[in-house]
Amino acid sequence: MKIALIAHDGKKAELVSFVLQNRSLFTGTDIFSTATTGSHMEDAGLSVHKVLSGPRGGDAQIAAMVAQGQMDLVIFFRDPLGKHAHEPDIQMLMRICDVHNVPLATNPAGAKLLLIGLKAGGHLEE
Repeated sequence: MKIALIAHDGKKAELVSFVLQNRSLFTGTDIFSTATTGSHMEDAGLSVHKVLSGPRGGDAQIAAMVAQGQMDLVIFFRDPLGKHAHEPDIQMLMRICDVHNVPLATNPAGAKLLLIGLKAGGHLEE
């Protein structure tokens, strides 16, 4: 299973903590991340495949992977109260997940439920 992990600056620590607390749910997965989020993951001892940072096109790279059927789940801990210069890229990523029926979680509760369901053998019907 291939999972994209992305977080706005104010949510990066929360995402790293989430992954560490739920490490067993990530066993056997390939983790992809935008550059800055990925660096935080690596600092915590996690192995990730990094793409560009979000504002430099990383969100678009992840979206392209989704569109090409190369991503099974996207977890994007968004900061709903902050302003983000690359908001159009974020909206595009979310739209691509919807178009290609790829699960998307934007908070820890949703992420945990999706991971548990996918780990339990949940399959998406096309």
